[in-house]
Amino acid sequence: MSYLTMNKLDTSSVSFTEELQKVLAWDESDDLEIQTRVLSIIADVRSRGDQAVVDYTNQFDRRAIQDAAQLELPKSRLKTAWENLPAEQAKALQIAADRIRDYADHQKLQSWQYIEPNGNLLGQKVTPLPSVGLYVPGGKAAYPSSVLMNAIPAKVAGVSDLIMVVPTPNGEENDLVLAAAYLAGVDRVFTIGGAQAVAALAYGTKTIPAVAKIVGPGNIYVATAKKLVFGKVGIDMIAGPSEILVICDGKTNPDWIAMDLFSQAEHDENAQSILISHDAEFLQAVEQSINALLPTMERADIIRASLTGRGALIKVKDLAQAAEIANIIAPEHLELSIDEPHVLAESIHHAGAIFMGRYTAEALGDYCAGPNHVLPTSSTARFSSPLGVYDFQKRTSIINCSEAGADALGKTASILARGESLTAHARSAEYRIK
Repeated sequence: MSYLTMNKLDTSSVSFTEELQKVLAWDESDDLEIQTRVLSIIADVRSRGDQAVVDYTNQFDRRAIQDAAQLELPKSRLKTAWENLPAEQAKALQIAADRIRDYADHQKLQSWQYIEPNGNLLGQKVTPLPSVGLYVPGGKAAYPSSVLMNAIPAKVAGVSDLIMVVPTPNGEENDLVLAAAYLAGVDRVFTIGGAQAVAALAYGTKTIPAVAKIVGPGNIYVATAKKLVFGKVGIDMIAGPSEILVICDGKTNPDWIAMDLFSQAEHDENAQSILISHDAEFLQAVEQSINALLPTMERADIIRASLTGRGALIKVKDLAQAAEIANIIAPEHLELSIDEPHVLAESIHHAGAIFMGRYTAEALGDYCAGPNHVLPTSSTARFSSPLGVYDFQKRTSIINCSEAGADALGKTASILARGESLTAHARSAEYRIK
């Protein structure tokens, strides 16, 4: 197998900024053909409801469903899947679920209020979303960890109706995914997928209930459908390829760092793995480790394509500059594989999740550390946050004016409303002025 050569950048180069932007560039421009196809599917589901969902499921998943009622799995099936899991898998799933739930418990927003001296009461009422749809990939892509990460925060938030959709190509069900759904408290499961599943969740059919928000990963058709139904329902985010950025001082075992880069590169050819260090010899050592370890990987071809196309080794002058570059990249996952990660973390302003120290592999966050693994990608960490309990809660403002408060605020509101030529606003407030 040929030697893998990654992109090499150096901040001392006059063209560094241009070279970095080229490496980071990710333009998954909307495919008009896909968008047109998805729009057609959404319209069909809105028009024909259950029958459209059945037809698409039979077509795309090679099934022979006669009636939409056959699309729903009984809750007993989820329990059976959990009870029949091998002990080792059951234990691991339980540990992960417990840790995710413990972390989510700390995120729950509470209602609050305060009373002003004149008797005005102001506050915020926090309520859970009434219903949420969770999309889970099916077939070869079995991700029980995604079920836990999406479902548990929703349940901690108090969502009463959590509807999971998961395609079952050729009728093949994944017990690990169904066991995770049982453990996380999913209420109903429908064996459907693709744009038709998103459309059904957004608009509802006779059999499949409409929800308030849709979360969970999927392919380009699912992502496009989520974009197109946004506004009718809420969505979590439009996720790009997985990313990892490692900042290392050169003192960590280069094999560890190489494998950390692999951990994201193996997702798909467009995933991005970047290493930043001030130690040129260490960067070279990691590249050697990459080439030594690559032949041992089951997904070697995908890793090679990812690292060659979008991976990079970046030489900086010091850790302070490494932090500056990290803030420009705003990565999904950031490992600080250095002596004093807490110190450098103070300079990090944009990252989906920060993994502190040499022993905190990003992979731990993917499965069982506790914080959510649904994270902003493609530099959206500049303005977005990880999925959390707060994404399944709504905030409603509370305003209760006393007679004295209405008098005082009414005068202010009147002046501002008349300044905007909104006379009815002004007079509405003025009626309450003494």
